[in-house]
Amino acid sequence: MIKKEVQIVALSTSESSPGNYVVILEEITDKKRMAIVIGAFEAQAIAVHLERMKLPRPLTHDVLKATIDTLGGKLKEVIIHNIIDKVYYAWLVLETSSKEEQKIDARASDALAISIRYDCPVYVYDFVLEESVINEPETKNSLIKGSLADYSLDELESLLQDVLAKEDYESATRIRDIIRKRKNS
Repeated sequence: MIKKEVQIVALSTSESSPGNYVVILEEITDKKRMAIVIGAFEAQAIAVHLERMKLPRPLTHDVLKATIDTLGGKLKEVIIHNIIDKVYYAWLVLETSSKEEQKIDARASDALAISIRYDCPVYVYDFVLEESVINEPETKNSLIKGSLADYSLDELESLLQDVLAKEDYESATRIRDIIRKRKNS
């Protein structure tokens, strides 16, 4: 099977599954996109890391990374290797302290949240990507472009209005602070 490298390009609220989120992955060379529905906790874990936010206590994915690091291992890559009934299956490919490679079964959402903490490559088998490809280039409710730092001032102000309309005051506060910082620079 052929592995295709992907990257996270957006994180959005899910229109079809209220209370959940959608992470958009884009294939590096062909720019094909796929969407994976994830839970709020995993979305928060991804968003916190992408936004470089500092939390007073570690999240579960941070604890797992610290454990792997403490035991002398490292995450080499993540492979989203299957889709069955719209459920994605992933492997965490670890290198142990003795340089052995181990594949650990994981939910795709958890694998993505851990992968960004290691800044390691994420791959999708070609048949999974082909089965999952979406046509629209962007989601309407995109919350994250990669980082809020990637947004222009106009885009930030528009995004601020969107999150306020959704009563997402935590995001609104972060966006407002970034807008103020840019205007004062």
